[in-house]
Amino acid sequence: MRINYLFKGILHLLIFLFLTVTTQIGGILYVITFLLISNKVLKYRLKRTFFFITLYLITSFLIVPKMAPLFGRVKIENNKNLEAHNFITKLFNRNYVTPKLQEVLTAVSLKIKKESPSLKVIYLDANFPFFNGFPLLPHLSHNDGKKIDISFIYQTEKGVKTNNKPSNSGYGIFVAPQNNEINQTNICKKKGFLQYDFTKYFTFGSFNSNLKISEKATKNLILLILKEDAVSKIFIEPHLKNRLNLNHSKIRFHGCGAVRHDDHIHFQIK
Repeated sequence: MRINYLFKGILHLLIFLFLTVTTQIGGILYVITFLLISNKVLKYRLKRTFFFITLYLITSFLIVPKMAPLFGRVKIENNKNLEAHNFITKLFNRNYVTPKLQEVLTAVSLKIKKESPSLKVIYLDANFPFFNGFPLLPHLSHNDGKKIDISFIYQTEKGVKTNNKPSNSGYGIFVAPQNNEINQTNICKKKGFLQYDFTKYFTFGSFNSNLKISEKATKNLILLILKEDAVSKIFIEPHLKNRLNLNHSKIRFHGCGAVRHDDHIHFQIK
């Protein structure tokens, strides 16, 4: 009996930690659910599940966007020029930034739309809505509302630029270095940083594996980001920086302690 209670306690703790790490608010809502619905009521597991899902959706989509500005964050305004790559980003509250970063995203997306009406700026992970310093795992620095990951622009085999991406998560399908280019992944892994390419396990499916990076369009996207005065840093892999002939001082190597950046663009503001 004691072992059973211990097992359940550990299981609930793991669920709490998982929900907190992935959504920021899920853990506390899980606790609230248990406090409000006793295990003595009929069909309590079903009722807890239904209550938690309902409470989570209401909180995430109605309450959190109203509270986030109190912490200096706003929900990214998705529109015809700017949108999340997938719904999970929004469902898990990973789509919050400072108002200034929202302004930068809007400006860049409008410029992209003007040059290529069919294209959008597609973002991946941004930040959680509350508290500076709260980590947005697995990222090392997405913890103050000033950082965001943007997807490369891709094209079909016929050279047609598209808003589609090669992986469902937006991560993990890499633009690998050629034989004559710097292979930062090998360098970092030889130094013991074995996590450097672990995002290859988090594609969550590859439905457009025939897509290739549009080097011209992606370079133009990076140049438009660089034109925004508020931008302080951009991270991409060294071989892509060289291949795209990007020499700006704001474009930097992120370090072996992070993960490889030849599947997305990371940029941040001052």
